[in-house]
Amino acid sequence: MVSPSQILASPQESWHQIADFRSDLALRTKCGLDKSLPCRFVDRLNHAGTSVRLPEAIAQALAEVRSTVSPHLSFTAPPLATGCALERYDFIGPKAAHDFIRIGLFTGIHGDEPAGPIAATRLLAQLIRQPHLATGYHLTVYPTINPHGLAAGTRHDEAGFDLNREFWKESSRPVVKLLEQELRAARFQGIIALHADDTCEGLYGYAHGRLLNEELLRPALRASGQHLPMDQRPLIDGFAADEGVIHFCFPGVLSAPADQHPAPFDIILETPAKAPDDLQAAAMVDGVLAILAEYRRFIAFGGDL
Repeated sequence: MVSPSQILASPQESWHQIADFRSDLALRTKCGLDKSLPCRFVDRLNHAGTSVRLPEAIAQALAEVRSTVSPHLSFTAPPLATGCALERYDFIGPKAAHDFIRIGLFTGIHGDEPAGPIAATRLLAQLIRQPHLATGYHLTVYPTINPHGLAAGTRHDEAGFDLNREFWKESSRPVVKLLEQELRAARFQGIIALHADDTCEGLYGYAHGRLLNEELLRPALRASGQHLPMDQRPLIDGFAADEGVIHFCFPGVLSAPADQHPAPFDIILETPAKAPDDLQAAAMVDGVLAILAEYRRFIAFGGDL
């Protein structure tokens, strides 16, 4: 295996060697690195052999999260055939009386929606400071699903695909294939996707026609509403809406496997893309925290039945 100094000096090392280092969560101890070096190391690996440079606000926020030492947080980044990596952050909260609830949080699938990745990093930073907010939860966060799109500020990936129309359709896109594998393996009990819409007039979300989703989405919209207004139109994004809640969605969006039983809750939270990224991110973070709090109450109530 190559040493860290070799990789830092030669960013063209094979992705197999890079993956070995990424998966080594004891990197600081084994390599004797100082606290700041792992961030530079990981960032160098993320861009090895590519011209991808994430927007500064996202790159800096991710670097700060990676440089934070927390017993609750771990980081991996499986390499992709496109030359980038799928960054994945696992936050395991304090134990609860029940088994850990696995939640997947997905952002950055559209590159022209930077507020989602910013929100994901802010959420992780807040949980590091206040881990009790995630008591009983195991959150897996994918903040930058489409790094090429984020770098270019475009909805589509480097090959012109809208990744959020490719799921469970035997897609050729490497990141979709990997995420489908992750979704099958993790069997998340909840899936939350963060998006921004440049045609909407305020907050809204997709409940996919399920009562549980709606019961979790409405408190999330109320919490997000502390920062941004609600889209009250009866027709949003081409779908009928009721106080910002849509019950149908486009085919091919990121979701759990159709054969997963029991099905997880599945929520898409949308912010108005024309609002400042800072406000969108704040709304998203509060919306996600509201979903976690509400689902915890749901689990507690179900246990008393």
